[in-house]
Amino acid sequence: MRYSRSEYAKMVAAQQEVARAEADYQRFRAAYLEIAKNEPGHEVALAMIGADMDRAHAHLQSLIGLPKLPFTHEPSTVMRREAQRISEDEKL
Repeated sequence: MRYSRSEYAKMVAAQQEVARAEADYQRFRAAYLEIAKNEPGHEVALAMIGADMDRAHAHLQSLIGLPKLPFTHEPSTVMRREAQRISEDEKL
């Protein structure tokens, strides 16, 4: 299948936007886990980063064609479990 230059340019731009959105989500996720591990009592930071992480995830989902999840101020249950698991693993 052959693409015109404009179609190819649009495809490359879409791939780059998805890559940026994935990088944003992963950056917020790593920051959330870092705060949860090192400063678990810092609820304000966890809430702020969790909200940013949720927005980045919703943006990524919309780019790849998945329906957006309802906005939430709390990080997902999976993220809370993973943060708890990491902090428990480091205690060992």
